[in-house]
Amino acid sequence: MSERASFGSKLGGILATAGSAVGLGNVWRFPYMAGENGGAVFILIYVACVLVLGIPCMISEFIIGRHGQSNTARSFQKLAGKTPWAVIGYMGVLTGFLITGYYAVVSGWCLQYVFASVAGQLQGDPEYFKVYFSNLAGDPIKPVFWTIVILVLTYLVIEHGVRNGIEKASKMMMPTLFVLLLIIVASSCMLPNAYKGIEFLFKPDFSKINSDVFLGALGQSFYSMSIAMGCLCTYASYFSRQTDLTKSASQIAIIDCLVAILAGLMIFPAAFSVGVNPDSGPSLIFITLPNVFQQAFASVPAIGYVISLLFFLLLSLAALTSLISLHEVSTAFFQEELHISRKRAALLVTVTASVIGTFCSLSLGAYEGFVIFQKPLFDWFDFITGQIFLPVVGFLTCIFIGWYVDHKIVRDEFTNDGTLSARYFHRYLFLVKYVCPLAILFIFLHQLGVI
Repeated sequence: MSERASFGSKLGGILATAGSAVGLGNVWRFPYMAGENGGAVFILIYVACVLVLGIPCMISEFIIGRHGQSNTARSFQKLAGKTPWAVIGYMGVLTGFLITGYYAVVSGWCLQYVFASVAGQLQGDPEYFKVYFSNLAGDPIKPVFWTIVILVLTYLVIEHGVRNGIEKASKMMMPTLFVLLLIIVASSCMLPNAYKGIEFLFKPDFSKINSDVFLGALGQSFYSMSIAMGCLCTYASYFSRQTDLTKSASQIAIIDCLVAILAGLMIFPAAFSVGVNPDSGPSLIFITLPNVFQQAFASVPAIGYVISLLFFLLLSLAALTSLISLHEVSTAFFQEELHISRKRAALLVTVTASVIGTFCSLSLGAYEGFVIFQKPLFDWFDFITGQIFLPVVGFLTCIFIGWYVDHKIVRDEFTNDGTLSARYFHRYLFLVKYVCPLAILFIFLHQLGVI
């Protein structure tokens, strides 16, 4: 049996795993969630949720992945034996696989906007941008083309393996992502009245706290850190025995929060500068922001053009880093379970994800045949994975680690076989046994409209 692949350096492992967490959830979802839920007060609750929910859940997946030294399904199986608990791993792989298909559609939109920026097509009044996005989503060719393009780009990274593919790409893309973020943040914060957007992000109004804000922050912390998708477990299987899992999870959480806050600084100062409401919702990125950048830099159109282009390049990079990790979940599974080469496994995932992405894209307007119970196939994939599979897998993983797996195994992984301090182990175990399952249960019931 060949030696299992591993990351070549601690930095490479951190950047790759952070790339999994830092995606459209941070750059797209976080800003509009913050805008809808009071800005600064949402950020405070979000950071608290990352500490209480995100880091313990991430450590749990790290423990399973590194102990198993296999794909997500097999790693769970090694700890679960012949018990039904092994199904959690298969659910995680399935979740990651399904998300790969429809997430590639949104990622493809980002590439189309890069192309449109270069071609000078993103110019017009607010209604123009609304119509432009509507036409794009409903087009039978363009979104499908870009979906396949970004999946092929992902394949070209994955086929080169862990060190020469995922790690090398992460070392290039993550610093580039940060540089682009900082450039746009600096440009946005220098606009007239930008201070209003900064104040919105950093001056909390505690009167806006309610159950929706709290549960929204709780859910965002869960999704933005790629929990329960198989990504963290798969990447942890490439960690060395010397990797400090707690330290790694903390560093990734810091990067995740930093990118989310920078995304807010990138968007809200510009939005407030031109009088756009911060609660524009999911349309913020593809409809509202192109118009915001155009208005904000109206006196120097060339700058507005460059900032808009850099912004959609940033979005595309964020989407690609997450898509790579999602793709790797299924690639590792097929490679090990079907006993085929990495290239064949990666190609299998790319082709099947392209088919799923095509159907999801066409369901948004081109072909009504892909609409089920008046809901597009795209929305069904989003609902089933985001509101059913993710919370269920996350909940069961916490119960599995907290109540089923031998605590000696958990402790050995947590402390690297006793070479690291166990000072925070009991606090971690308490959170995983009691706090995290309850928090995830609240998220699940809230999403279903029960509470």
